[in-house]
Amino acid sequence: MCYNIVMENPEFESYERPNGHDEFDEWLQELPPKDRAKMLQVITDTQEQGLLVAQRMTWVKKIDTEKNLYELRSKVAKNIQRALYFHVEGPRYVITHGFTKKTQKTPPKEIKHALALRKEWWDQNEDQ
Repeated sequence: MCYNIVMENPEFESYERPNGHDEFDEWLQELPPKDRAKMLQVITDTQEQGLLVAQRMTWVKKIDTEKNLYELRSKVAKNIQRALYFHVEGPRYVITHGFTKKTQKTPPKEIKHALALRKEWWDQNEDQ
């Protein structure tokens, strides 16, 4: 017997904080044009091709130490960019912020910041 499991493709949105700041968008605008284009392409490709393909292509990765925290990954030459995100429900995913990676592991302060933004988002969206 063959089972066909259909997963909805993800739909990413960035998080605008109560103070009006969208940390992901602000970070994205500060990137060099090639780096910005690459990160946007990773997001587009992941939305169009789905998370299974994105995992195989290493465009996305789960943050091992946390539940429901993941990273979008892009690289142009030696510039390594990451955007952290979490799953809400269905196809909805929220990007908390981005950063330029300078070490092998995702810096703990970036994970901590993403967790704080995720909590803030849930506190603002309790009806979700």
